[in-house]
Amino acid sequence: MKRDINRTRAALLRAAEKLMTSCEDVSQLTSRAITKEAGVNLAMINYCFGSREKLLAEVFGNIMAKAQLADPRLSTIMDSDLPPAAKLAEIHISMMRLMLDSFAYSEAVTRYILLERDLSFGMESLPLVVEHFRGKKTEEECRLITYSITSLNELAVLKHAELKEKCCTDLTDEEQLRRFVENNISKFLDIRSDNNE
Repeated sequence: MKRDINRTRAALLRAAEKLMTSCEDVSQLTSRAITKEAGVNLAMINYCFGSREKLLAEVFGNIMAKAQLADPRLSTIMDSDLPPAAKLAEIHISMMRLMLDSFAYSEAVTRYILLERDLSFGMESLPLVVEHFRGKKTEEECRLITYSITSLNELAVLKHAELKEKCCTDLTDEEQLRRFVENNISKFLDIRSDNNE
């Protein structure tokens, strides 16, 4: 039975990813379309994932992770001698760029991610936060900082049109995106700029 559930789960993940990467309109990514593509009963989405949104969030996270792994520039930066804060900035800039480039899908899953996800999800950059503080903050404090940075950036992508209109910050512009991420990481990591010292 467990093997059948694992196969069904895998089929749903493959079907949702195939549709997410091939659909021109996010409204085509319905539960019925996903289960039809997977060749399973409609109820299996809720049985295996709890909701369509949770399934889509997992698929979107997998797509983002694959895209980041495929970026040779990001791998070079992660293997470099840059300080943890600089590496953290690069991870978040890369993630936000991918989310903005796939905004229809980002928008469809970000609300779920922000409000419903398990707080252990989205902790990929935790080791860099821990490394930055070098024991000056507890693991719990580092988790909270990591969660705060990640959530702020996800929310910024979700509200990027309003940020451009009301705050004159255009996250689709590479320079402004970089400045936004680096400024926020500096604040969360307590990094003082030369101008403030």
